[in-house]
Amino acid sequence: MRVLVVYAHPNPWSLNHAILESFTKGLTDGGHTFEVVDLYAIQFDPIARSGDLASCVSEDLPEWVLEALNIRESVLQGARGPIKRFLAKRWMRNKSLKDIARAISQMKKPKEVLEQQAKVARSDAIAFISPVWWNNFPTILKGWVERVFSYGFAYSLNESGWRGDVKGRVPLLKLKKALIINTLFFKEQAYKEVGLLDAMRITIDEWGLKYPGIPQVDHVYFSGVYAVDVETRKGWLEQAYHLGKEF
Repeated sequence: MRVLVVYAHPNPWSLNHAILESFTKGLTDGGHTFEVVDLYAIQFDPIARSGDLASCVSEDLPEWVLEALNIRESVLQGARGPIKRFLAKRWMRNKSLKDIARAISQMKKPKEVLEQQAKVARSDAIAFISPVWWNNFPTILKGWVERVFSYGFAYSLNESGWRGDVKGRVPLLKLKKALIINTLFFKEQAYKEVGLLDAMRITIDEWGLKYPGIPQVDHVYFSGVYAVDVETRKGWLEQAYHLGKEF
């Protein structure tokens, strides 16, 4: 199986990095091939900017959605300076909203997003390794999901979806499975008691991964990372190895 491993931790000597090394060794020993995306190492920009607009607009959007998006004004706002705004107005003068949307969708998307989408497209499965910060992925990883799993690549919407029906989302991802390995600061029971594990299951597993089309999502937590002894950490690394080998 071809596995894309998306890793997010700023410290190369961290427990998370040791987990990454154990997991990928297991993948190798299990006969899988893999590619690691170290988000901090490549300095991935998690912030969606104006260039990401091309990932959000398509000519197949209903006419009323294009009107609500006010894409004419968006084009003008993106044209910096009076000369560019004049040329943008002139270019849009005789074009329909569909014409403008088609042109926007054909714009060159950000290079870093296209590169990551290509990695996803050529993979059979995906794995995420990171700590949990503020009960979610670190910003750099959450931004990776938001920018890479974009409209038209990871999902689309039918008419009912654009009208607010949650069942109107159309999954597009072809990945067979996903695995998430997260480290937790507190003991796992503390997260369970107040519903935080359920919150992460819903927002990350269900909405973030299953909803765009990944049928199997497994989520593993290593908790109380600063409070446990050396033997417990060794056990986690062995577990990470077997998760890779038996992937």
